[in-house]
Amino acid sequence: MSEINDKLLIDVGSTYFKVCTVHGVEQHFRDFNKDIYDDLTYKCGDTIHNYKKDDVYICSSANGGLSTLIIGVTNSFSLKYATNIAFNSGINIIDTVLYKDIEKTSIPSDLIDVVIVVGGIDSVSNIFDEKLFEYLEKIKYSNIVYVGSSKEAPSLKEKIENLVVLPNIITNRLHVEEEHLKEYLTNLYQADIMGKEDIKSLYDITSNQIYSTPYIVNKTLPMIDSKFSVANPYILIDIGGATTDIHYSKDLVDENMVTENEYDRLVFKKLGVYKSRESLIFAAKNNEFVYELLAHLKVTENIFDEQGEKNTRILMQLAIFLVLCKVSTFRKAYVNLKLNVLNSIVLTGGITKVLKQEEIEDIVSFFYKKILNSNHNPTIVMDNNYDIWTLGMNK
Repeated sequence: MSEINDKLLIDVGSTYFKVCTVHGVEQHFRDFNKDIYDDLTYKCGDTIHNYKKDDVYICSSANGGLSTLIIGVTNSFSLKYATNIAFNSGINIIDTVLYKDIEKTSIPSDLIDVVIVVGGIDSVSNIFDEKLFEYLEKIKYSNIVYVGSSKEAPSLKEKIENLVVLPNIITNRLHVEEEHLKEYLTNLYQADIMGKEDIKSLYDITSNQIYSTPYIVNKTLPMIDSKFSVANPYILIDIGGATTDIHYSKDLVDENMVTENEYDRLVFKKLGVYKSRESLIFAAKNNEFVYELLAHLKVTENIFDEQGEKNTRILMQLAIFLVLCKVSTFRKAYVNLKLNVLNSIVLTGGITKVLKQEEIEDIVSFFYKKILNSNHNPTIVMDNNYDIWTLGMNK
């Protein structure tokens, strides 16, 4: 792969374009009345036309990513392993279903991009029965993949139309085997992009695969200390227009899964400040400490009805507080992080262009005192120049 000065890196976000050359990163607010390709080439055409298609690398979160529903047999293994792989592949999980509860599980109304079915090690059989097929008949999905016990695969393949069967993600030693499912989901994302009119036209300017932005950011984490003074353990919070993501060092969790990756990702699809603004406000109003936080910030709940810079700034501060609550031991979650031993919090995404470092430090300090009853203060590191994203694109 050539050096950065030979490349043009482009990130298409839900609200901004970012374009990186050897001269630095330029950023443009998207015009939602225009096709993405037209908007990008109108604003950055002079730069883009200086590069060959082989030297243009694009990642995107603009199409919202893929949605998945996971059906698993246990919380401890199948659901947890598949959730982990999906998150680290840049996929958004809309729900998980524990198989023993499948008959009383509500039916999602939205079209699901991919259903993942998993359960059991390869020596186990007779895991799934008619309950699975009846449930699948009630939901709408575009793709379905099975990554559980190989002994179950033939019968499932016979009864589920278009089922893709991949090697089990649970080894006989109960470790995670992630590569096959991860590759499948990454390729599915690629196929999804190819099918979307406003994204696929981007292949007019690049001959390289377009990846999801969260996938690229997650790839960056092992080399983040080449650009930043970050001490392990740390978390990276990426607050964008549609979602808020947390990438975290595994030193922060007690129940580490045995994988090759040192870092994992969580995504909070309803905590973005533009596209999912209303759901963020809903989550805020249902947090018992938020009104105290608003008073601390010297605003009232009327801020939720306002528009403009001040409103965006407050929503971003709330997003930081809410995601920290969601991963703390204060809440029972898929993953609870040991935030009391955290050394650094890295912020990237649109938030770095809106909030000042002291505003973030203020929120983090409020969280530790109010939720964890602690005076602990992890170091705040700001990715003001989007170096994290460009590191991942150059790997």
